[in-house]
Amino acid sequence: MSEERPTSDAAREDAADQARTADRVRATDSDAWATACEEDLAAEKARRRAQYGPPPGSAAEELRKLVDTVADKLSGLQSPLLGAVAGGAAQQMVRQVVRQAKDAVEPVIERNPDVFDHLAAAGGELLAAYRSAVEAQERRWTNRDTTHRPGHDQGDDPGPGERIDLD
Repeated sequence: MSEERPTSDAAREDAADQARTADRVRATDSDAWATACEEDLAAEKARRRAQYGPPPGSAAEELRKLVDTVADKLSGLQSPLLGAVAGGAAQQMVRQVVRQAKDAVEPVIERNPDVFDHLAAAGGELLAAYRSAVEAQERRWTNRDTTHRPGHDQGDDPGPGERIDLD
């Protein structure tokens, strides 16, 4: 038989309290790390917001802002060429066209906000491809062979350009 004595209820409760405390300490340690990371991230976002201003929204939100800004500008235009009488009617017509355009664009933005993010990403990729092609062509132009080729007169300028005979 075992020489161990059975533990009392108080001792069992004490052991259970110690286990719960240890679990709380471990949970607190992992929460402390997550909390510290969240605080650091929030501080970094605040620093960047202070330095660079508010971050841009999604492409759909930016398109909505653009449509609103253009609509406000167009609605506020005064047309001195049409005169005072025709100016009011023209301005009312512009407002109506702007309102119809906003009414047509808004549902598309609401239903497909991800499409505009994809279009913005695609535009960035096209810009990068164009930039790469232009830089490669510029390198070819600037690194051309400048040695004298028979039949081509380089004149006094030793640059990479070729002399063109206009006669």
